[in-house]
Amino acid sequence: MPRQAPGSDATTRHLLSLCGPLPERPRVLDLGCGPGRSALLLAAEAGGPGTGGAEVTAVDLHEPFLEELRTAAADRGLSARVHPVAADMGALPYEDGSFDLVWAEGSAYSIGFDTALARWKRLLAPGGTLVLTECEWTAAEPSAGARAFWDEHYPLRSTAANLAAAQAAGYQVVGVHHQPDSDWAEYYGPLAERVRAAGAGTPAARAALAATREELGVRVRHGHEYRYTGYVLRPVAAGDGGAWRTRPETAADEAAVREVNLAAFGTPLEADLVDALRTDDAWVPGLSYVAEGPDGSVAAHALLTACRVGGVRALALAPVATAPALQRSGAGSAVVRALLAAAKERGEALVLVLGHPGYYPRFGFVPASRFGIRAPFEVPDAAMMALVLDDSVPVPAGTIAYPAPFGA
Repeated sequence: MPRQAPGSDATTRHLLSLCGPLPERPRVLDLGCGPGRSALLLAAEAGGPGTGGAEVTAVDLHEPFLEELRTAAADRGLSARVHPVAADMGALPYEDGSFDLVWAEGSAYSIGFDTALARWKRLLAPGGTLVLTECEWTAAEPSAGARAFWDEHYPLRSTAANLAAAQAAGYQVVGVHHQPDSDWAEYYGPLAERVRAAGAGTPAARAALAATREELGVRVRHGHEYRYTGYVLRPVAAGDGGAWRTRPETAADEAAVREVNLAAFGTPLEADLVDALRTDDAWVPGLSYVAEGPDGSVAAHALLTACRVGGVRALALAPVATAPALQRSGAGSAVVRALLAAAKERGEALVLVLGHPGYYPRFGFVPASRFGIRAPFEVPDAAMMALVLDDSVPVPAGTIAYPAPFGA
């Protein structure tokens, strides 16, 4: 079997291109490498031009795969740059900051997406990148047949949920690639041939064949309901929010949220606005977020409420406040990232903010005028910004209608 999960050389190259510039001779860790298709490609092609590729540590627990990789690397003249290692990807022996690129095509499921995000981050050198692929739902309401299979074997989530998990784990999403159906053919084609050629064998072998046939059948019947997606992630830099715990506010936080807004802005206007929005129809439960300080106190707050553009629903980001003593610590960035991820997970499509053009673009905001969106009052063009959360939904144009508490 050349692959142990859906994939292709084209997908590997595309994900590599999304990583952006790498060191001239990057240190790469390929986890769950299998027979080594990705490891060999990365060793040959990753890194700066003319450098001859990357130094790849290829990890798997199955020694026959590693031996196959050793042979293939020797045949290609890559033995000096491909280092097969028998190790458990859930308990890796490497020191923090050992790798410029951690790669896991089709293997993160073995320990779980969230566990992979948490355990592998420490391995990245400053500026390093994590690339992993994950099977996920494409159907908003998966059928009972699809759920029955996947809930038993590996419960799937949506792209939005995985994006939210990555951001909550302290990663910047550098790129997302929805893998084509042809990637499944590269995996299931050889697998189906092997199943057809297999004999009766032992009871254990018969059980394994039956499970594989079931998997192939589920793909035929329900393949339109799920896909593999590649994620290119980079830990947020120090001061950009990676160290802060974020969560939706609770009723117990309301007084602290008011105090943070009072302290951050020096006037009661923003604090009063939050209180007024709590009782307005524009309030969206679950979209008022806080970042916690080391002692559990509210360090920062951010709020999204409903507004309209040309009669179409959108969200307004305001206010965003950080306790003065913690400004420039990353708490504000952390709470904004978490809040935007929560909005995306809920299926919201568009967020608007009136703010500093040197700050909000880090979250993906661009001038709203690009979409024909304008404020109901005079503001600098660069200060009125929009963020599209769902590019499958047409972006409305027109004048923003804020909720009444804004007084706009």
